[in-house]
Amino acid sequence: MQDKRFTGTGVAVVTPFLQNEIDFGSLEKIINHVIEGGVNFIVALGSTGETATLSESEERKILDFCIQKINRRVPLMAGNFGGNNTQAILQKIKNFNFTGIDAILSASPAYIKPTQEGIFRHYAAMADALPVPLMLYNVPGRTRSNMECDTTLKLAAYSTRIIGIKEASADMVQITKILANKPEHFIVMSGDDETALATIAIGADGVISVMANALPTQFSSMVRSASAFDLKMARELNFKTFPVHHWLYTEGNPVGIKAALEIIGLCSDEVRLPLVPMSTQNKIQLKITLENALKNQ
Repeated sequence: MQDKRFTGTGVAVVTPFLQNEIDFGSLEKIINHVIEGGVNFIVALGSTGETATLSESEERKILDFCIQKINRRVPLMAGNFGGNNTQAILQKIKNFNFTGIDAILSASPAYIKPTQEGIFRHYAAMADALPVPLMLYNVPGRTRSNMECDTTLKLAAYSTRIIGIKEASADMVQITKILANKPEHFIVMSGDDETALATIAIGADGVISVMANALPTQFSSMVRSASAFDLKMARELNFKTFPVHHWLYTEGNPVGIKAALEIIGLCSDEVRLPLVPMSTQNKIQLKITLENALKNQ
């Protein structure tokens, strides 16, 4: 049976900064904004959270803060268990305090381009060691290594602790093959906002979203409509916010979403190097597009 806590709309929350320090006041505002906007769960410390730029101490402070401020209103998934060193991840799992964390999201190893057998063994070792559910994360645009359909299905069959996948390949053929052959318990979540509607329409269980940081009500409404098979309404809602996607990603993630959050007054657009804030011209276009999307609601 599926773990329904991790279906619908998840949001990969940003890590706000102010003068290069974590801005916990703004993080609290964003947490409340997305929960009140109707998201089903929160993912902290993913790539949208700039985890690659955080120290282990900062990661722990962010998780503890999220646990406290979410206060069980929605489930919390932690995304800081990716990496290329399987043994280091296993040691981290052994020493980690999982209290208050409902599941782990872990990206497939990047840069070293392991074989499919290597990817399988990496995740299988994690599943064997983890005390909480594990969601796979296939994001070849970042890792430069695609986790193929057969590998995903092999992992889905390996352990019920592997509860699903965030599929960010935007490869509708690959996603359809997974959906057609997966076991009943296995959740398939879109990891790409622009193709979320199409992915849900062919049978996926929801999306882990970037846009929902800024537009949780609008994006969650679209996901709920699509999941209820009201595709006419889902299309209408999707078309209203769709132009925003381009500007969220034109200078990379989370540069665009942080610019959007600054425009609506939730946090600074500050990012940590090697990322830099959005250019003035693109930010102007994002503001116009965002205001039009909000006006059309």
